[in-house]
Amino acid sequence: MTVKVAFIGLGAMGAPMAGHLRAHGLLCAVANRTHAKAVSLAATLGVAAPATLAELAAECDIVTLCVTADADVLATVAALAPHLKPGSIVIDHSTVAPNTARRAAARLAEVGVDFLDAPVSGGVEGANNGKLSVMVGGEADVLERARPVLEAYALRVTHLGGIGAGQATKAVNQVLVAGIAQAVCEGLALGEALGLDPQRLLPTLGAGAAGNWFLEKRGASLLRNEFGVGFKLALLHKDLAIVQGIAAQVGCSGRVIEQSLADYAELMRQGHGDDDISALIRLKRPA
Repeated sequence: MTVKVAFIGLGAMGAPMAGHLRAHGLLCAVANRTHAKAVSLAATLGVAAPATLAELAAECDIVTLCVTADADVLATVAALAPHLKPGSIVIDHSTVAPNTARRAAARLAEVGVDFLDAPVSGGVEGANNGKLSVMVGGEADVLERARPVLEAYALRVTHLGGIGAGQATKAVNQVLVAGIAQAVCEGLALGEALGLDPQRLLPTLGAGAAGNWFLEKRGASLLRNEFGVGFKLALLHKDLAIVQGIAAQVGCSGRVIEQSLADYAELMRQGHGDDDISALIRLKRPA
């Protein structure tokens, strides 16, 4: 029998992920903090938009989450737990602290429900194209049961270890994302100031050791001052605040984290919180 899947959290990532589940015949219901948004997408996809999480939980075998903050994950799990069927699975695609994943898993275990922390990387493009990288923490057998769901929108699904390992991996990912954005924006601001032609500069850089995803996907748009294309910088700032705590716990250097937190806080102060993280170039250009 085909599993019935619900998706909670219909933002820039969640909505296309839900769409891929529907295309694979898996999606039965959607929910969102703003119920009207869930109703609208449900009508488009031809699925249900239950008025409460209790109704949603009772109908589904697997519930996937893609929400904003640690508190959102814990509150959603608390609302779902009394109504989920024993043996069902909750998959969390949010970016939160590893300990939050462990707390969510413990609450669900009380009612016989399994949990996977499964943050994703690949940006809005990856969500739209069904080519996300999914970093999974949890039991291997639970992952195998959930794999058809994850593969509906993933290019790669990797089991990293027990509960919390997915979020730990995402922490590493976000440090790299932040550091690469720092380097690309600073370098391209220098290229701009030196009067280099972007149409020659970008492919030249991309063909050598400086080539990377961020340069390829955001280099041209950021030089055109187009900052509405991808991951909101306010969300990276939120993620990095979590990562800062993780790094401090294990005694690792946090220079990239600290610089990026300060820079994105300044951009948010200027009113650019909804811009893509490539808006960092605003701070790299000559004053």
